[in-house]
Amino acid sequence: MEKKPFWTGPKRPSTPNTGNNAGGRRNNDRRANGKNDKDSHAINEQIRAREVRLVGDNVEEGIYPTFKALKIAEEQGLDLIEIAPQAQPPVCKIMDYQKFQYQQRKRLKEQKAKSTKVVVKEIRFGPQTDEHDYTFKLKHAIGFLQEGAKVKSYVFFKGRSILFKEQGEVLLLRFANDLEEYGKVDQMPVLEGKRMTIMLSPKKATSGGGKKKEAQQAPASKAKDEANEAPAE
Repeated sequence: MEKKPFWTGPKRPSTPNTGNNAGGRRNNDRRANGKNDKDSHAINEQIRAREVRLVGDNVEEGIYPTFKALKIAEEQGLDLIEIAPQAQPPVCKIMDYQKFQYQQRKRLKEQKAKSTKVVVKEIRFGPQTDEHDYTFKLKHAIGFLQEGAKVKSYVFFKGRSILFKEQGEVLLLRFANDLEEYGKVDQMPVLEGKRMTIMLSPKKATSGGGKKKEAQQAPASKAKDEANEAPAE
């Protein structure tokens, strides 16, 4: 087979980017900063719906053709931002996109700060746990609840010990009763396979520092009350 000759001639010149279209450059920059991000929103010409519902303080709320909404945003020197794309028609807001992104990040940060990670501590019993072991595990449960963690306690039935499931239920109910001051029952004893489980949540998550502070304040408060109650000479 005859081989084709390898081309060594000049390459075709690439089309230069003149950058004359200012509007196109602006839209490309916004696409790069917006729609490609996983938490982004469609803005301006990226919005494909024929009509949108405008909301916000700087517009008369209602349904507008998209081209008219874009014109309103352009007249105000702002962006048309699609904030609810699943709605019919999509809901849009007119505001500066950079400011909108800042507000979104701030809101997410506040939500993350408010959310607390739930810690669950497990405590295992046997159906015939002796008193010493029970007391030892009860102290651990009190510590967990005071730290703000949930306590998941269960009785594990091994082999023929499943015959003593009534004893396991009595044990867990006693456990919950002894922890009444520190936790509340989320789930009463329930048998799942070879485990009978009970779940408790802390009544109030208090740190050791808070208790220490209260203990230090108590004598001073008591002395102040006694001074106020003492008769004047």
